[in-house]
Amino acid sequence: MTDRIKQFLADNREDGPRLVVDLDVVRDNYRSFADALPDTRVFYAVKANPAPEILSLLAGLGSCFDTASVAEIELALAAGASPDRVSFGNTIKKEKDIARAFALGVRLYAVDCGAEVEKVARAAPGSKVFCRILCDGAGAEWPLSRKFGCAPDMAADVLERAHALGLVAHGLSFHVGSQQRNPRMWNRALQVSAGIFRDLAERGIQLAMLNLGGGFPTRYLKRVAPVQTYGQSIFRALRRHFGNRIPETIIEPGRGMVGDAGIIEAEVVLISKKSQQDHVRWVYLDIGKFNGLAETMDEMIRYPIRTDCDAEALGPCVLAGPSCDSVDVLYEKDPYLLPVTLEIGAKVLIEGTGAYTTTYSTVGFNGFAPLKSYVI
Repeated sequence: MTDRIKQFLADNREDGPRLVVDLDVVRDNYRSFADALPDTRVFYAVKANPAPEILSLLAGLGSCFDTASVAEIELALAAGASPDRVSFGNTIKKEKDIARAFALGVRLYAVDCGAEVEKVARAAPGSKVFCRILCDGAGAEWPLSRKFGCAPDMAADVLERAHALGLVAHGLSFHVGSQQRNPRMWNRALQVSAGIFRDLAERGIQLAMLNLGGGFPTRYLKRVAPVQTYGQSIFRALRRHFGNRIPETIIEPGRGMVGDAGIIEAEVVLISKKSQQDHVRWVYLDIGKFNGLAETMDEMIRYPIRTDCDAEALGPCVLAGPSCDSVDVLYEKDPYLLPVTLEIGAKVLIEGTGAYTTTYSTVGFNGFAPLKSYVI
């Protein structure tokens, strides 16, 4: 926790869970990405945290933006980004939304099939498209599914179709899985990408851009390598597979940009046991899966939780949220260790929560208000 967040919490007491994000950390993270991959453009993944203060800071620093919807495009433009610094990176878009993005000046679109190419060709003629390929997400704490991307052997045909329809077949993209703790996982995807570049060159189509995706981790309970290590590993893989003809590259950090910049302050609502013989307490917080902690699904993301009595003896707990829904349990398969002296009404700090919390919070499930957010 930064001193600025600590002071804000001390000076501004209030009820209910709240997220506090320190812009100084976001600024430092952006500069780390820019330094680690100096020849690569940063496209911040707006979905991670679309707070206007964060977007304005990043726009001022020179960041570009990866967006998933027209609403996110409008947020990026309102923050000061020009349309040429915006990518419509969702592979699943309504044609009217493509047309709206085109009217706003956006000229870079993700695709992963012929049908999406045809929509872009009709609604955004002459634009640049990049084809997302499926990628092994092994090693990621939040693996991505087959929902986005096509098999690598299909990508050349998708981009050839784009070229035939008057679009610019601009490049490829992939994603090695969110919270990817292995810096070497980009190597195989880059090897496959280089093969597709060669295939299209033989068809007379010269690709110019490679989107390396996101996946850059933030610190939770497990140690992660610094972003410089990722940059070095990725650059070595680029040289290995592309030689001296490395294409334009971009990255799309989200979690790695804002995750460690935020802390959620929450409160213990109830502590109970399910039987007299039960040795594991149930600890209920005033925040759960539906209030911002959706990434505890299947216990994939385990957040560091701090209390005022962490120096005392610890005991196993099932950690759950406040809603009347049986799936609103955060950690049960692997019980969480919390102080045995923890009491109802105690405040807890959930660290590493700057990303994918406010954007996953419902607008009022069970009548609970959306997660409050403060950017300082």
